[in-house]
Amino acid sequence: MEPVIRVEQLHKAYKSGFVALNNINLNIQKGEIFALLGPNGAGKTTLISIICGIVNSSSGRVTVGDADIQKDYRDARSQIGLVPQELSLSMFESVWATVKFSRGLYGQPANDTYLESLLRKLSLWEKRHERIMSLSGGMKRRVLIAKALSHTPTVLFLDEPTAGVDVELRQDMWSMIRELRDTGVTIILTTHYIEEAEEMADRIGFINKGEIVMVDDKAALMKKLGRKELTLELPAPLSGVPESLANYDLTLDETGSTLRFEFDSRDDANPIPALLKDLTAQGIEFKDLHTRQRSLEDIFVSLVGGKE
Repeated sequence: MEPVIRVEQLHKAYKSGFVALNNINLNIQKGEIFALLGPNGAGKTTLISIICGIVNSSSGRVTVGDADIQKDYRDARSQIGLVPQELSLSMFESVWATVKFSRGLYGQPANDTYLESLLRKLSLWEKRHERIMSLSGGMKRRVLIAKALSHTPTVLFLDEPTAGVDVELRQDMWSMIRELRDTGVTIILTTHYIEEAEEMADRIGFINKGEIVMVDDKAALMKKLGRKELTLELPAPLSGVPESLANYDLTLDETGSTLRFEFDSRDDANPIPALLKDLTAQGIEFKDLHTRQRSLEDIFVSLVGGKE
């Protein structure tokens, strides 16, 4: 399948010397939901802004469909809808005037039937004559999405789409995003909510300090989440793990007082009873033990941790 977005050797450096993006390579597939995760200042918004034509890159190439974002700017931009993190709306305009004006900005002919359908899907039709200033924060967020979709783009960027909204509205927006994907729209979202990426995405990318550190299918990541960690607190430190226990791939911490053992929780055969039996046979006692399921957040922290 041909990627709908290609990012090749994308680099962004400022006059101060700060490098926001360091030779990014990334492909986004048509019709997928791609989640981009990273700490504050990692480069998420900069990457989106360059693809959307808001910020110029220092070097590299980006194409949307067959259109180069610099050489074929109008063609590339017409294929993209952007829902920014900040609420950038004219507060004195009505909902209807806002989305109608946005469609006209892209040179699209008037299509009130399409705009009505769009507002109905976003639960905004009853609010169409109200001024933006009178809407709740969640409704304003929906208007931003309506603006982004007013010119029927094939790619939609959502920069922290559920930031500051309540749990119920967040669930509604997740449902709406899935419906958009089902119509063939490619969705790229950035989020601070790990559970949002876990819930929504087909693929997940991790960015830190302007570099893509990992991209993987959610299914593959979820497979990794099937891992559990058993921690054993020892009453007396060990100098090392006995060779007779090497097949368990145990990890001893620096103090020698904690043993860790990772295992696949989906295996029918639970290895813990056999491990505890073999530890006892070696005369190794423990004063406490507990297990913990790995999460997407664990993977995230392991990728970006210690790189600040």
